[in-house]
Order: sequence, then C-alpha cells, then structure tokens
Amino acid sequence: MQLFRGLGNLPHNLQGCTLTIGNFDGVHLGHQAILRHLRQKADELNLPMAVMLFEPQPREYFLGEKAPARLMRLRDKLHYLKQAGVNIVIVAKFDRTFAGMPAEQFIEDWLVRTLNVKFLSIGDDFKFGAKRQGNFAMLQQAGEKFGFTVEDNRSFCLDELRISSTAIREALANDDLTLAEKLLGRPYRILGRVIHGNQLGRTIGFPTANIRLHRQVNPVKGVYAVRVFIIEPSSIIHPSGAVEQADVQNASRFVRLKSGAFFNGVANIGTRPTINGVNQLLEAHLFDFQGDIYGQWLEVELCHKIRNEMKFASFDDLKDQIAKDVETAKNIFKTDRTF
Repeated sequence: MQLFRGLGNLPHNLQGCTLTIGNFDGVHLGHQAILRHLRQKADELNLPMAVMLFEPQPREYFLGEKAPARLMRLRDKLHYLKQAGVNIVIVAKFDRTFAGMPAEQFIEDWLVRTLNVKFLSIGDDFKFGAKRQGNFAMLQQAGEKFGFTVEDNRSFCLDELRISSTAIREALANDDLTLAEKLLGRPYRILGRVIHGNQLGRTIGFPTANIRLHRQVNPVKGVYAVRVFIIEPSSIIHPSGAVEQADVQNASRFVRLKSGAFFNGVANIGTRPTINGVNQLLEAHLFDFQGDIYGQWLEVELCHKIRNEMKFASFDDLKDQIAKDVETAKNIFKTDRTF
C-alpha cells in the first residue's frame, strides 16, 4: 500500500484511480462495505483503489479539544485500510489553506489533473471547499464534465441503527462494548508501541506495558479486562510512510515473542490521577507474562469494563485496588465463555 502525506507529494503520472474521501474513523462496518464496493469497481476498471483522509480531522481542526473523541489514530486507520485491500492512501493536511481552497479548485487541480479519478464514491451529504460550498451535486456535474462517475455511498444500518463513528462513540461512552463491537465488525482495540513509563507498577508488584495514546479526546477511560495481542512490526504502516529505525533494530527480539500470541490482562486507560498525571496513557498488566517488551507493538482489545478511573489517597490503596481488579479480570476470563 502506498502512502502519500500531503496533496503536494502526489505523483503526477497516475493513469487513473477509484477514490473515496472521508475520515474513516473506526473503519467500521459501514466503511468496510464502502471499501468492498470500491475494491470491486477498481478491479472492474483495472485501476488502483485510493482513499483520501484528513489530518487533523476537520472537526478537530475547527473545534480542538471540543471535537468528538477520535476512535483511532492515523496509524490504526492505515493498518485496517491495508487489510481492506486499499492500494493508495492520501493524507491531506487539513489546515487554513486546505479549508479555504475553493471547491472548484479542489476538483480540477486534485481530483481531475493529479489523481485522474475515474470513479468516486462519496456520501450525498459530503461538503467540501471554502465555506463548505462543494457538495454531491457539484461533484456529479464535474463528473459529467470531466468524465468520471460519482456514486452515493449510502448509509448502512444494524437493526435500524445507522452505523456511524458517532454511534460507536456513544456505545463506548455508555460502556456498551458489545454494541461497539457489532457496529465495528470487530472488538474495539487500541494499537500502539510500548514505551518506558515511570515503572511505578513494577514497584508495587504489577508491571505494566505502557502505550501513549496521542489523542486530543479519548473515547474510553477506566479499568478494563483486556486481551493483548503481539503484533509483527512489519505489518505496521507508519504515518511517515517509512519504517522506523527502532523497529529494524528490535526485529530479532520481537520474533521471539511469537507474533499473533496474546495474553489476558487488566488495563487502566486515563491520566493516572493518583500520581497527578496529565497525559492520556494505556497501562496494561499482562497475566502470566515476564519479559522485556519495550518497543514492541501491541493491539489491546477491550473485553469488559471493570470500573472508572479514580484517585486514591495512597499508593497502598492503589495497590490493593489493582489486586482486586486483577482478580476481577481473571474471573471474567474464567467464567465468560465469549472470551
């Protein structure tokens, strides 16, 4: 899969493509249906299949910390888009220049001259360009003028509930992991690389694998029973489009951890108020595991919400509660056959 960061980095010799545009936050069942149809069209036309994303997402640009919680980072999106068979991902930088670009310019300069789009799949409520003056009707007219087909990628429903990133955020906010899984088509998971923390967990008997979340607003927080999967570094698509040197250096150590293996565990997602933390962090304690996994890529699946994050009066109180959380999580995995 080819990745292009910024419209200015696109090649100018594309022989055509099929394209869809959107945030694809969550790459949920509705997105997956759109991608399957786009893959079919690409195969029929013998063209590459392309997806255009925005970073930051438009509402993050305009609303900042008041924007809706993001379901997944760009890295996660690239991981799932690759699995869906996408050939080209274009990450357009959403800034003042892009937001102020006239809709007609976006169509003629980028969709027509640069990408040479032959088939465009887009929502009929899609708005783009300066003052959001571009719309589905304008794209249809442009398609007739420049020779590309525009198709409405209609909404998809599950039991009369429209499948959307908003519905998934609401399910997660309500701790309804079952509904979120149904809408996503898979359990809700967080992908990340283990970083060095303050090693507090190790000092109180519960060492953790720490993953920095890098989100303005996080869709989940609290303590969860989790399943943690070991991910092969070569399967990770980096937002830079390049392999990070740390992955190359550590590849031999990762192999010994058996890519695809998993461990049950318990994880806290939040700011760690007991130690007056500020940044969002995922801390996972893996059961029946010992070893050095700094730098390892993990995919953390949320299986069951145990409790909300809270501030404790002392580290001893925190230690006692973690021991209870571990016991609760182990009982969940022991008694719930779905896990």
